[in-house]
Amino acid sequence: MDNIYNYLTLEKASEKLQNNEISSLDLNKFYFERIHEINPKVNAYITLLENEALAAAKASDDRRSRKQSLSEYDGIPIAIKDNLVMEGILTTAGSKILENFKPSYNATVIKKLKDAGLVILGKTNLDEFAMGSSTETSNYGPTKNPWDLERVPGGSSGGSAAAVAADMCVAALGSDTGGSIRQPASFCGVVGLKPTYGAVSRYGLIAMASSLDQIGTMTKTAGDAEILFKLISGYDKNDATSLKEEVKNDNKDIKNLKVGVPREYFTEGLEPEVKKVIEQAIEKVKNLGAEVQEISLPNSKYALSCYYIIMPVEVSSNLARFDGIKYGFSSKADSLLNVYLNSRSEGFGDEAERRIILGAYGSSAGYIGKFYHKAQKVRALVKKDFDEAFQKVDFILGPVAPEIAFKVGEKTKDPLKMYLSDNYTIAINLAGLPAASIPAGMVDNLPVGLQIIGPQKSDFEILQLAKIFEGVKSELPRASI
Repeated sequence: MDNIYNYLTLEKASEKLQNNEISSLDLNKFYFERIHEINPKVNAYITLLENEALAAAKASDDRRSRKQSLSEYDGIPIAIKDNLVMEGILTTAGSKILENFKPSYNATVIKKLKDAGLVILGKTNLDEFAMGSSTETSNYGPTKNPWDLERVPGGSSGGSAAAVAADMCVAALGSDTGGSIRQPASFCGVVGLKPTYGAVSRYGLIAMASSLDQIGTMTKTAGDAEILFKLISGYDKNDATSLKEEVKNDNKDIKNLKVGVPREYFTEGLEPEVKKVIEQAIEKVKNLGAEVQEISLPNSKYALSCYYIIMPVEVSSNLARFDGIKYGFSSKADSLLNVYLNSRSEGFGDEAERRIILGAYGSSAGYIGKFYHKAQKVRALVKKDFDEAFQKVDFILGPVAPEIAFKVGEKTKDPLKMYLSDNYTIAINLAGLPAASIPAGMVDNLPVGLQIIGPQKSDFEILQLAKIFEGVKSELPRASI
């Protein structure tokens, strides 16, 4: 059974289903058997949808027998980060305050996946409200890295990354506010795509920071990332930030590509062994025929500080709706004010409270001009750096994270050290650009990701380069769990 189903990609699963080599029902049963075996060790899933998934798989097989499949990916099982709402299905965002929340509608990406016939196995674990870089702040316990159960999978989409890496699904969706797809993809040795802001509808994504959040993909290959991105992208009238223009899909000859390497990404803070892997990966791109040149992103050094002013302000505003009255957890109290106070203090974890307080302070009357407005000006400078760079080069290459996956508990007592995990990813969200993390090599038997950054709406071109790189690099070992 393992030989037939183990480590299938979207492409391979589609081929086997269409050739009647496997059935969707058997494929989904295999994944649930694996989840029941592996998930107690990894804790990648919060909620499993076994009855619903097996019923959907049987319906897929029936459609295929009548030659009425909804798409060539009909019946393939995937996982969904638990901050994407599903009608009638528990959706917690990893927080106690939403421990009983069952939405009345589907997120746009969920509707698109169901319309294509994909089967949803369950909802994956995440840092509470997607706030974190390690998937340790969840109300449902930390997720473990399948490569080493003593280490984190990264965050906040650590559950989705771990589920893909441990072969507990064919592919998964995550969300990325400052690196929350790319950093766990790097730590878990999978492909993570953070699309252009607005390329994928955010309707039905429980908002953390609305000007930064973006739904994206976590897959075993760059080819699968392209497939899944095609399925979920496109204009949505329900999302005011949704792009009306289609993301371009132009093929580029790698021998005519110009690739930039920011000098600021290779200074103090980048672990020497990680640096070595990234430099070797860039050399492979050069050997494929691309022209590689050093560039400068001078304002990138301010991106982290800028992000940790803008993001908490948006967090503070977005999380104000969770008040113990309208939905979710509600604390019993002797007055309306105490219902508000107790529900929020009992319902939110430490990291969520920290960011709410920071955001309330940063947007207060006395400080909004000094902090928030200034940070928005710096954000414009960060974007300008990228705009100028992309007048000279087609793509920018660099590290995803300054380190390999760190140990569980290693950074929980030092929030600043944790925040530095996203040092190379945050600027991309500030500028609204697409970027991908692709496996590049190993350090101490743990994966390291190469980051490919492109101009707005170059998502398919990024994945084209990723597929070329994937075709020449040595195949990485799989997580041993």
